[in-house]
Amino acid sequence: MIKELEKAPDFTLLDKNGQAVSLHDFKGKKVILYFYPKDNTPGCTKQACGFRDNYAAFTNQGIVVIGISKDSVASHQKFADKYNLPFILLADPDHQVIEAYGVWQEKKNYGKTYMGIVRTTFIIDEEGTVIKVMPKVKPDTNASDILTFLENN
Repeated sequence: MIKELEKAPDFTLLDKNGQAVSLHDFKGKKVILYFYPKDNTPGCTKQACGFRDNYAAFTNQGIVVIGISKDSVASHQKFADKYNLPFILLADPDHQVIEAYGVWQEKKNYGKTYMGIVRTTFIIDEEGTVIKVMPKVKPDTNASDILTFLENN
């Protein structure tokens, strides 16, 4: 997994509208980059709605919010429309970026072991350096936990 003070790997993925978005497009701005398992699941919906509900607090500070999962562009479009998500959702069906950030890991659920996305958030500074890694975040407090971190740093 990418560590604090490391350079965030650059990437280009398609957003919910099929437009290419690159991390380097946001040089000069802080970026909240959060990885989540799946659109329209209870935890991921809580997490996304937390970012939606706190979106003004992020944008007022000039912070860009980006969510990444392995879901398709079409799935992201439906998810964003259903919950009025104003931030960027990027599709990584081949998990190239997910793996580059080290969040594609072995998981266990009901005694079964499988590979999947470990819910993780990275805060990236204006120069593209990771200043905070938040592994295994709680979906319902992720956005507010980030705001608390930013207020104290």
